[in-house]
Amino acid sequence: MEATRQQAKGAGSFKWFPPAVKILSRYALRHNLLSIAYAIARLYFLTIRIESVNEEALVKYLKGGNKAIAAIWHQRIIASVGYADRFAQFEPSVMISASRDGDLIADVYRRMKFRPVRGSSTLHGKEALTAMVGDLRDHAFAVHVLDGPKGPRGVVKPGLIALARKSGVPVVPVYISMSRAWILKSWDGCLVPKPFSKIVIRWDGPQAVASEMDERTFEEVRGGIEAHMLENQRADDRRFGWTDLI
Repeated sequence: MEATRQQAKGAGSFKWFPPAVKILSRYALRHNLLSIAYAIARLYFLTIRIESVNEEALVKYLKGGNKAIAAIWHQRIIASVGYADRFAQFEPSVMISASRDGDLIADVYRRMKFRPVRGSSTLHGKEALTAMVGDLRDHAFAVHVLDGPKGPRGVVKPGLIALARKSGVPVVPVYISMSRAWILKSWDGCLVPKPFSKIVIRWDGPQAVASEMDERTFEEVRGGIEAHMLENQRADDRRFGWTDLI
């Protein structure tokens, strides 16, 4: 299929990209060049057409005194850079790895008026989860990367369910699909939208998570959200001719 050929070409051409990004990111951090890099990225995204579906309903929901945890796949993070600052008015929190590589991502999110909380399932996870729960007492919106920081790709980590259960805030899945993209040779098969491509960002409805559940129910809820999000993400990808991205 055409989508399969596109994927193979994108992945093969960009095997060097992840290590190059790490080197350039660390150089930018040391030499205070992140503002320039971010400005270039913003200019790049001006070439890309972004369509948002159900955004108005979500904004109305949040402005009505409700709260939400946006759930996004790690593979689609880069594609959100040109869009995420539309939610700056809600000052969202977002959990980002406490690793050195997470420093760059945290800086990018700060520039979009997000508030990074450092930690992950592999480093300072309990502290970060506690901080996110506390943050949602005072703020309406948070973002959680489902399968970060190191995968496996397409597997919802328990952190999302724990955050929703302890905070009492529902999960709002977000699906990001695009017409053309490079696929990186990273664990998540990270997607980089090509210039002049189209991105569709579709918001799902809020999904409540019970505050009390046993271990078996916890796994059923986690698996249910995972299956629901994979089904919807793959359906959106197929509209652009993609298969087997996640």
